[in-house]
Amino acid sequence: MTAAAKSVCYFGFYLYVTGITLIAVPNFLLTTLQLPNTNEVWIRVVGVLALCIGYYYHRAGAGNIQAFFKHTIPTRIFVFLSFTAFVLLNYVSPMLILFGAADFAGAVWTWWALKK
Repeated sequence: MTAAAKSVCYFGFYLYVTGITLIAVPNFLLTTLQLPNTNEVWIRVVGVLALCIGYYYHRAGAGNIQAFFKHTIPTRIFVFLSFTAFVLLNYVSPMLILFGAADFAGAVWTWWALKK
């Protein structure tokens, strides 16, 4: 597996963990991010979506689908920038930037691996 494939495949596992956490124990993650707890179903819906996106990342990495790798870079940077904007607008706790930093770090890793 190439370095770029590993970066995307492993990011898929990160999304699996995030998705499963949001489905099974969403308030654990919300509390960690200093966000208000909820009993509404929307957070579990987000968990299902994260789990499904994780599957795409995992399988694309395992299948060495180079075009997919390139397309993930701007979207993961967008997640980081969006989360940062939410913090700067005082919508959420600064902890969300750390969560977005995982997306940014993954994007940089993939970009760097593709440049090699």
